[in-house]
Amino acid sequence: MSLESRDLPDVEDVRARVDVLVAAHTSRLRSTLAQIGAGSEPLADAVEQMLSGGKRLRAAFCYWSWRAHGGTPGSPGEVAVLRVGAALELFQAAALFHDDVMDDSDTRRGHPAAHRAFAVAHDEQGLEGSAERFGMAAAILLGDLALVASEQEFAAAIVGAPPALGQRARRVFDLMRTEVTVGQYLDVVAQSTPWGPDASLDEARAREVIRAKSARYSVEHPMVLGAALAGATEAELDAVSALALPLGEAFQLRDDLLGVFGDPATTGKPAGDDLREGKRTVLVARTVAHAREREDVATLGRLRATLGDRTASDDDVAGLTRAIRASGAVDDVELLIAELSARAFAGIAARSWPEPANAMVVALVHAAVDRIA
Repeated sequence: MSLESRDLPDVEDVRARVDVLVAAHTSRLRSTLAQIGAGSEPLADAVEQMLSGGKRLRAAFCYWSWRAHGGTPGSPGEVAVLRVGAALELFQAAALFHDDVMDDSDTRRGHPAAHRAFAVAHDEQGLEGSAERFGMAAAILLGDLALVASEQEFAAAIVGAPPALGQRARRVFDLMRTEVTVGQYLDVVAQSTPWGPDASLDEARAREVIRAKSARYSVEHPMVLGAALAGATEAELDAVSALALPLGEAFQLRDDLLGVFGDPATTGKPAGDDLREGKRTVLVARTVAHAREREDVATLGRLRATLGDRTASDDDVAGLTRAIRASGAVDDVELLIAELSARAFAGIAARSWPEPANAMVVALVHAAVDRIA
């Protein structure tokens, strides 16, 4: 398919139609908040800003999986799958609000993270108490608001669906939200756990976090939701899960590489931000493993000194970035992405899905793992 990866969600106006649904929901939210309290407008503004970005890949994976399993354009089912796509985007917004608080991130998509923006507003308005605590509280509540909105949109999506299809989709959606919550906790534990003597165990922990926190809700569950809403059999749902989970893992591994080596102009985050945040990724675990194998004291020292240091200078971060690349860890992760992607492509090839859905899913796979932002 000749389309640029960024344009794929635009095919058949999936992005535009999902955006309309998201905008309608945020408009209703703004109206509701205004009725509750005059000072609530900044909450609506923050939700709207968070939802204004994003690639809508989750919604696209959901829609094209629905088409791959027999979904018919123009049918009532199409409205349902698009609304589920909107619910997925709202859920992602909730996850990002909370994730930025837990990671203490400074930016999100080129803007100050919500907890930072509200801390600044606290000081600008001359409010009393801790600006930092005020910002964190506001961001947590923003995540809760987006989570409520996600549930409302999903419930509305399945109202007109056949009961059996709606119940299956509900089970998937509920499981997804539980997994992400548990995955976030496992990530917090991983960030607090000292490096062990066996780097392979640290890597296994990092991959467990990837699967629970990101891979399943980024790709697997959106694709399974689309298939379920199209009336796929249990065997077909299992097949979708089997090909989508490794793809979701590859998607997050690419994100981890971009978090260190990505161009800030396209990622919306400062270069090396993940290193200052101390993220215990597969990339870092592989770096530790190679440094230990080679008794590379200098690289191990850089890791101990810079990883997780919020005050690390640009030169310190650049030095660690060079050490990570020189260790061979980047090549390792690229190979792992290729292996996981190959499993996804093989699974798609075995399904014999109709066109244009088959070609679109293949193109979306490439967009997920070959992206630069």
